[in-house]
Amino acid sequence: MATYPSLLTHIFFYFLLRSFFISDAIVPPNQTFHYVNRGDFGSFESEYAPTYRPLPPFTFPFQLCFYNTTPNAYTLALRMGTRRDQTVMPWVWEANRGKPVRENATLSLRSDGNLILADANGRIVWQTNTANKGVVGFAILSDGNVVLRDSKGKFVWQSFDSPTDTLLVGQTLRVRGGPLKLVSRESVSNNVNGVYSLVIEPKRLALYYKNNMRYWSSTFPELKRKNVTIVNATLVVAGSEYEENNFHALRCNLQNGQFYEFPDLGLGQVRYNSSLSYLRLGIDGNLRLFTYRANVRGNAWSLLFTLFDRREDEFRMDFEDECQLPNRCGKFGLCENSQCVGCPKPNGVFAWSKDCDTKAPGCKASGFRYYELKGVDHFAVKYTGGNGPVKRRDCESKCTKDCKCMGYFYHTDKSRCWTAYELKTLTRVRNSTHLAYIKTPLR
Repeated sequence: MATYPSLLTHIFFYFLLRSFFISDAIVPPNQTFHYVNRGDFGSFESEYAPTYRPLPPFTFPFQLCFYNTTPNAYTLALRMGTRRDQTVMPWVWEANRGKPVRENATLSLRSDGNLILADANGRIVWQTNTANKGVVGFAILSDGNVVLRDSKGKFVWQSFDSPTDTLLVGQTLRVRGGPLKLVSRESVSNNVNGVYSLVIEPKRLALYYKNNMRYWSSTFPELKRKNVTIVNATLVVAGSEYEENNFHALRCNLQNGQFYEFPDLGLGQVRYNSSLSYLRLGIDGNLRLFTYRANVRGNAWSLLFTLFDRREDEFRMDFEDECQLPNRCGKFGLCENSQCVGCPKPNGVFAWSKDCDTKAPGCKASGFRYYELKGVDHFAVKYTGGNGPVKRRDCESKCTKDCKCMGYFYHTDKSRCWTAYELKTLTRVRNSTHLAYIKTPLR
């Protein structure tokens, strides 16, 4: 029988040897690679109309590429689609958004298991930080997840844990310990983080403009109970009551909920296998689901769901008006039924154009005044509670004392107050107790 000291000795050497073998684990030579960003460009259409260079890693219908929309500023990204489709192929994951690399940049899987994107001068721009963690191989899975695996097949690193503006089927947002949001792209040409984000929170899914102005959120009845919160949300193709139909949903798992409760954001139905789909937070702040039909020549992609839409489709009884999009009417404009219908000036409402804007009022209260708009809300009003109950003069005083405040919104029926640092899209509503007060300089 082993003595107590000898038992401790065995345990010590076990963990010492285990850590030694893990730290010394190497990627087999036939699994390492070193790709250089140079050579001829691809000739098929891709999202944002870039120039691009496809790399060897490919698993139908996903392929790694270097692409750029501005000269000599490349993003390492995963593209979805094939030449056979004859349709524009989207980018569904990006490694180095906002940190472009140049010609002759390299992507390398080293023998120590670290996957590294380095610029032409050798500067590391992006990496998986998986050196000496037991990685033995790299793969692009059939669901679009890019992974580094250990000898037991477990993921040491996966691209599903670092989304940009896109979720693929099976990909998850987590309230804690994982990716908690999608962030939009700024523009077609400028690949940096934009102003919109889809965020998972304990009590809701929410869309934000500039991180603090909520312009949409989910309303799940299950979450009204105390101590019931969201744990994660996964894009899934769920069962449907309709024969041979597939139902897409951003399905939430709950903490302290009932075993049968899976609140979800329904994303529409199609009559073919649509597991190759993606949910995208667009440049305009809209949320859309695209489905992919494999082995189809032309029109392989279909737009199945749009959160902010101009019309009601056959599957959904409710939809959000495009007037909820902060930039629907540019810098300033009055919106109704998804259309920009007016430019509200101090002396009346005029025809809207992209030039519609407000003038900076300045900080001195003596240098500006307010003009009133009846039956008008700010885009952030619908999904936020505002402050109150409070008197209108106190709401106005708050805005007057704040140099950054461009106007305030007041509901006389509930004595609620909202102040706005940016006006953007104002929505015309039927309730005349909803009032807007816009700052304008006296000169």
